[in-house]
Amino acid sequence: MLAREDRTEGDAPSPSTTQGLASTEEWRRFFSRFPAIVLVANSDEVDLPAVRASQPAGALYVFFNKVYKVLDQPCDGESLLVARSGTTGANIVYRREVDSVLAFFPGQGFKGILNLASGSWEKLSPASDFKGAPIGHLELTGSFADFYPEDHLPSSGFALAVWLCELGLSARIVLAGFTARRSDRWKVFHIHDWTYEQVIQRVLARSGRLALWDSAIVSNYAAVTRRFPDIGGADVSLAAAEVLSQRLEASNMEIDKLISATRFGRSVDRFFRRLKPKTRKQKLAEKEAREKSGG
Repeated sequence: MLAREDRTEGDAPSPSTTQGLASTEEWRRFFSRFPAIVLVANSDEVDLPAVRASQPAGALYVFFNKVYKVLDQPCDGESLLVARSGTTGANIVYRREVDSVLAFFPGQGFKGILNLASGSWEKLSPASDFKGAPIGHLELTGSFADFYPEDHLPSSGFALAVWLCELGLSARIVLAGFTARRSDRWKVFHIHDWTYEQVIQRVLARSGRLALWDSAIVSNYAAVTRRFPDIGGADVSLAAAEVLSQRLEASNMEIDKLISATRFGRSVDRFFRRLKPKTRKQKLAEKEAREKSGG
């Protein structure tokens, strides 16, 4: 289980924006104001008008980082923006995208920004970096150490969804567009373990802790146990896992052939990448390393 803070005593008022929020209890009171919390992934498969039509009035819509991936016009509903941090602070700050992203939230329904960090090397950005928008910080560093595969980092949507599920809210938590599929326009980052995240999302959905808006929880293999009552669900699951493992191994063999066939092209690509000037992030990292070493 992820670490959480104890609930505070008394009936403290629910914050109306994210301004200055930092503790788990403050965030719990903020999210408790909404009948539903809809996390909207940056996916081409999201039909936002259809999502909104399916949710109750007053639902909070949570967007992530580069919202132009899913929004093509300003959002006029109750909304919140999650700004994920990296080694140099919030990514939208580092990329100078704060103004362009905030332009999608011009109305009073915008509740502010949640600056999220979940990796030990991720740094939260000061409020002054967000152009006057309401800003709160959520520090989940270490919270996933014993829960998420150690060689990967949880995606923003997954980290927030799991954390919300553990807050004990009465609100319905809905995931929209969380398919982890690459599109022609947008790629997925392999620093996240998408397979693991999809499995946990399904487990949480089956338990009723959250809902997957665009993916019905249907098991085609359930028909096997109905057809053959003497065969248990565990046997079906084991057989399915064995077949999946064999097919994955076959796919890996073909991928290995492709890697060998493209070795020359990748060597040329690496050569020209070494000739490129260092990025601002690389220069900042080197500067910090020098300062830490006293150089």
